[in-house]
This record gives sequence, structure tokens and C-alpha cells, in this order.
Amino acid sequence: MVCLSACQSTKTTTDALYNTSWELDYISGIRIAFSGLYPDRKPQISFNKTTNNVEGSASCNGYRAEYNLDGNNISFGDPGPTTMMYCGEGEQTFLSTMKKINKYGFDEEGKLILMLDDVTMMRFKKVNEN
Repeated sequence: MVCLSACQSTKTTTDALYNTSWELDYISGIRIAFSGLYPDRKPQISFNKTTNNVEGSASCNGYRAEYNLDGNNISFGDPGPTTMMYCGEGEQTFLSTMKKINKYGFDEEGKLILMLDDVTMMRFKKVNEN
């Protein structure tokens, strides 16, 4: 009975990743104000369960990368840009932070938390349901 609850909880947590776009509202480790990093557009991420790819905007350029899930562990492949416009430091900060991520979870408000071990590195809010 306990395993069924735990398994169901993990499935529900994993399912929450999909069918939505997530917009960055916090990033760790940078000394520039968040609004200074992303003055025009905040990075977004969407998870594709079928292809095991994430895609979105790193603020002004698009990207796509593979991801792997194992419980609450997550890893991302090298994100490849689909366009090559220079947009300041925010985009590179986002993409390099993404490569460090090894865990994910959700906070009490339902925001997606991407972590390095137990340290929150990025936090995303839902922006729309697909």
C-alpha cells in the first residue's frame, strides 16, 4: 500500500512537468539583478514526454536539449540554439546553469524547482497549459 502511494506520487510529480510552458522567475549565482539579465523576455522551458527533449527560449534565442529523468533526478544534454542572436549575459547564464542541474521538484505554490543537489538553482512558474 505504501509503495502504491509513493509510486503514484512520483508519477503525479513527473506528469506535472508536461503539457505546460514554464517561465523562469529566479536564477541563482549571478550578481546582476534578475531584471537586468532578462529585461525584455524571460527564459522558458517546455518538456516533451514523447521525444525526451526540452525546448524553449533562453531569453531571445531558442534552444532544444535532451533530458533524462530518474525519480527526482534530472539531467540535460547540451542545449543547442536554433538562432544565434547575441542578447547579453542572461542567455549564457541560463544555459550554463541548466547543465549543472541534477534534481527537480515543485514548491508549495506548484512552481518547478531545478536544483544542484539540494540547492535551488532555477525556479519556474507556469505560463500556459498546452
